[in-house]
Formats: sequence, C-alpha cells, structure tokens
Amino acid sequence: MSKYDVIVLGSGPGGYVTAIRASQLGLKTAIVEKESLGGVCLNWGCIPTKALIKSADVFNYLKHAEDYGLKVENVDKDFTAVVKRSRDIANGMSKGVQFLLKKNKIDVIMGYGTLKKGKKIEVKAEDGSTSTVEADHIIIATGSKSRILPNLPQDGKKVIGYREAMTLKEQPKKLAVVGSGAIGVEFAYFYNAMGTEVTIIEYLDRIVPVEDIDISKQMERSFKKSGIKVMTSSEVTSVDTSGDVVKVMVKTKKGEEVIEADVVLSAVGIETNLANIGLEEIGVSTDRGKVLVNQWYQTNLPGYYAIGDITAGPALAHVASAEGILCVEKIANMHVEPLDYGNIPGCTYSNPEIASVGMTEAQAKEAGYDIKVGKFPFSASGKASASGTKEGFVKVIFDAKYGEWLGCHMIGAGVTDMIAEAVIARKLETTGHDVLKTVHPHPTMSEAVMEAVADAYGEVIHI
Repeated sequence: MSKYDVIVLGSGPGGYVTAIRASQLGLKTAIVEKESLGGVCLNWGCIPTKALIKSADVFNYLKHAEDYGLKVENVDKDFTAVVKRSRDIANGMSKGVQFLLKKNKIDVIMGYGTLKKGKKIEVKAEDGSTSTVEADHIIIATGSKSRILPNLPQDGKKVIGYREAMTLKEQPKKLAVVGSGAIGVEFAYFYNAMGTEVTIIEYLDRIVPVEDIDISKQMERSFKKSGIKVMTSSEVTSVDTSGDVVKVMVKTKKGEEVIEADVVLSAVGIETNLANIGLEEIGVSTDRGKVLVNQWYQTNLPGYYAIGDITAGPALAHVASAEGILCVEKIANMHVEPLDYGNIPGCTYSNPEIASVGMTEAQAKEAGYDIKVGKFPFSASGKASASGTKEGFVKVIFDAKYGEWLGCHMIGAGVTDMIAEAVIARKLETTGHDVLKTVHPHPTMSEAVMEAVADAYGEVIHI
C-alpha cells in the first residue's frame, strides 16, 4: 500500500491546484481522478465553453464587418469544426495539467476513488482492478454536475445538459434554454450568434438573477436586441419529447404557453458529486448535499478535508483553487487567513460579458449602509466607441460615511478582464477617493471604472 502526506480526490481546478501547492510545500502528494485530468472546468466547463464563445464572437464580427469599413463576402460557419476546435482546446489543457502534475512529481492514480476509514482511498481502475492508498491528509475535491429536475428529465438527445450542449453533432434550428444563470446565458448567446432561434425560460422575475438589478435589465435588453426570446416569471411544468420537436409546457403569469424546440438545454444549476464516494461509511458530516467544513476546510473527521463545489462556498473554479491552496498551506503549518467570501468575483462570458464583486445596490441598502452610487455607460467611452462595443456600463457602490467600496458591477465587452481592479482595491481597503486619484490609461475600457467612481462622488467628467 502506497503512503502519502496528501492525497487529493478529484483533479478539477480545486484538486490539481491543491496537489501542486502541496508538492511545492514538500508534501508527498498523489491525486486520484476517475475521468480526465482538469475535471469538469477544463474538459466540460470553463475552457471549452469559452472556445465556443470565441468562435461565436469572431462569427459576429465577420457578419458585421461593414460596421468597421470592411467587406467580407459569403460569411458562413462550420458547426462541426467549431465544436472540434473547442474539444481540441479542452484536450490540450488537460494534457497541460498532466504535464504540471508530472513536473511537480505528483503521482496520478486513475480510477474511481472511494473513501475508507483510516485515511485510505480505494481506487477502482477502468479494467476493474482495485488498489488502496493512504495518507496523513485526504482532501476531497469531487466537484459538481448538472442538476436534473423531475419535470425536466434529460435523455441526452432532445433534453440535454451542458456536456451535450458542447458536443452536438448538428446545430439545432430552435433551442429552449431553461435557466438563466451563467451556464444558461452563455449557451444562449453562443447558439443565437451561430444562427439558432433561442428562447430563455427563467423561473424568477429577471434573468441572471444573482446580479445587480441594473445588470439584469441591461442583459435582457441586449439579448432581446440580438433576437433571443426572454421569458421571466415562467416555469417549465413538463416536456413532450414524443414528436419530431420537443414541446415545452411553460406556466407564465398570463397562463400556459407551449414552446417548440429541436433541443431543450437544462441549465437549472448544479449538484454536488458526493454519491458513492464513501462519505456516510466513514462518517463525514454533510448538510443539504454539502460537506460541512471549518474555515480551514477540515471536516468533522481528523485528516479529512473538503474544498470546492462540494462545500458551502460559491461553486466557482477560482474559489476551489483558492480554498485548496489555503487548505494545504494550513496543513503545512503556514500562517494563513480565512478566505473572504465577500470579495469573490463572479463572471459570465456571454456577449455582453458580466462581471461583479461585492454587494449589489439592494444588498447594500438592506445592510443599512448610506450609499453613494455611480454609473458610467460605455457609450461615453472613447475606446468603446472606437471598438464598436458601446453596450453596457460600470456601476459602483460606496459607503457614504467611510468611502468603503461595497460593490462593483459591470456589463459590456471585456469586463471579465477588468473586474480584478475592484477585487484588489477592495482587498486593500481602497476608498473611492483613492480610485479617483489613480490615473487610468486613455483610451481604455478601464477608464469607465474611474468615471463611475467619479459619478458617485459628483466629479464625473465625460457624462
């Protein structure tokens, strides 16, 4: 039986990053993975979806070439080639993770891992053989999968999840997307840009409902402008897949409506991968499908830890990575501080993009803050005008008394690459006046952050 200091169960962005950091700290480390290195994020989530979206962006540019004084004739797409490019990129990233693990002298054990008492993991390989490994510390990082609703059963053909949405052999003429979180709106944008007729069905009263309400309103306007049908306050009661087209029964405020589609994408969230990994057998405590951990990601059993989507924090790749690093640094007796979950950026990679951190305006008011709110539209940005990307805005929220940056919300081109400014500033307890006195380069989209802050303090120049 092989013995390690640390074994990580799962090789997603939480697992493989954790294993690498553990090895860097001098801990003998192994990682157990049942499918592909890199987990869902690299193989079926974050990376391949961005490849699809980039193809859609380029296709959109080509279709609007005349807006830039260019002439491009006979613009068309090869849907199969677009999907292949996405898969090739995902496979390349997975091989990159394999290289990193080898470089850091981490043992990779392929197979289905089941937790055992005594800080052991039994691994069943693809050929049916089993082996057992043990460690002083076992970190569970098994991640999540697409959530399946009883009234929306997935058959993998007519009613699909995100995996199938990335690998369809034929582009559907009509697509119904149930759910308008990040997964839903990203696929809605991709398929709409590629020429599919798309309908979004959202149970709550606005799309991207976790975002600031102004972001939701702008996103709905943008989507409707691009031809996407948006149905809010709408509930899917059943689907009929017996015919050539899928009939989706939708309960709305005005009554029942039937939406016809070639394919229905269920994007109603995720659920944890905790079944059949041995948690109950060894006595690890869970609550409502999440592993209970303390601020250092220790479970109720000494030597067992959990990070990422299977714990109560936000189900985001960068959160899982941060939690894993913090976890092993604590194991290595380093001085670490608990993760600040109030300063986690969230990003949605549609067109327009969405990026946000901190409180929404409604949350700040609910918390009792006297606030200053500033907003700057990209339509007033020189860089946005020159780039042809004038849609959207930056919105900032400050505490009026002390100048604390409570929240930042962006929608527009490239905003997912801009949000880190607000994240770092909030981490460093930067005030609104500090931001105003920080010179931003011109012309850039980032100037909109400075201008939005200036608007909050009554000093805005360009609107």
